[in-house]
Amino acid sequence: MTISAEQLTNPLTTQTFLRAVDLTEVDPPEAQDGLPVRSFIARTQYVPWPKAYGGDLVAQGLAAMIETAAPEKVVHSTHSYFMRPADIGELVRYDVEILRDGRGFSTRQVRGIQNHKVVFVSTASFQVLVEEEHYAIQADPKLLSVDPETLPSAADTLVGRDDAAAKYWGTGRSFEMRHVPGPVYEGAVGQHTAHQGVWIKAFEPLPVQNKPKDHDNLHRIGLTYACDYTILETLLRQRGLTWSSEGLVTASLDHSMWFHRVPNVDEWILYQQDAISSRSQRGLAEGHFFDRDGTLLATVLQEGMLRI
Repeated sequence: MTISAEQLTNPLTTQTFLRAVDLTEVDPPEAQDGLPVRSFIARTQYVPWPKAYGGDLVAQGLAAMIETAAPEKVVHSTHSYFMRPADIGELVRYDVEILRDGRGFSTRQVRGIQNHKVVFVSTASFQVLVEEEHYAIQADPKLLSVDPETLPSAADTLVGRDDAAAKYWGTGRSFEMRHVPGPVYEGAVGQHTAHQGVWIKAFEPLPVQNKPKDHDNLHRIGLTYACDYTILETLLRQRGLTWSSEGLVTASLDHSMWFHRVPNVDEWILYQQDAISSRSQRGLAEGHFFDRDGTLLATVLQEGMLRI
């Protein structure tokens, strides 16, 4: 099918994200090794590049696994692999295997299938939460002192560009993203450094869900969706590259995420990122999400392919 920005991107709203995670349950294939399976379909959204955004797959896969978990179980970690590029604007079927349901923990595995090929696989672990705040420790939010309201928006930094990529970066991603020290869309600020911060917030408040658990999960899924946009940028900075560098080819390879507390993507969240390693055309980056008070919300590790 033919996909255009006008059809699938609604600037400065959260509709791109909400459409991406709008699941429909369908009849599952036969059970694998006797394990029960539930299946869902979801559609990838427009991006001005040849293949779908990886965050679509991570968020859709997580949403599918959450649908199969008991109400008292909360996702605390996911581990994923991007197997093949996914086509834009096409359906992906997510087959969720019920691997284990214990008293305290549950485990799920999902396979994303498009055009009869596996494009994405992920596992997730769920827990009945036990609060132990007295013993809580967390990473240090080094960039928290920078007020996101004083930073230029993505659209502001791209004034003068009228191409599809600039429009998408500025208004089409459902989330505002403001960089510290500055973006790497084209001429980068703070090149050859292995660190950056990105303040993120949904363009519009996410719709209120009927149940508190569903509302919390929508915000967890929103954070998962947004995290793939910028996590590899520290690897670009480290090498003095930008998204506009001639000959640059990147792709997400694998992704892990740990949820520490319930995020609220309707408010500003600091996404603090560091490059960890870069060799053999692969790069590993780490990210921490903090709220305005400096409370750690989630942690991300992602490896990507980086070729120039």
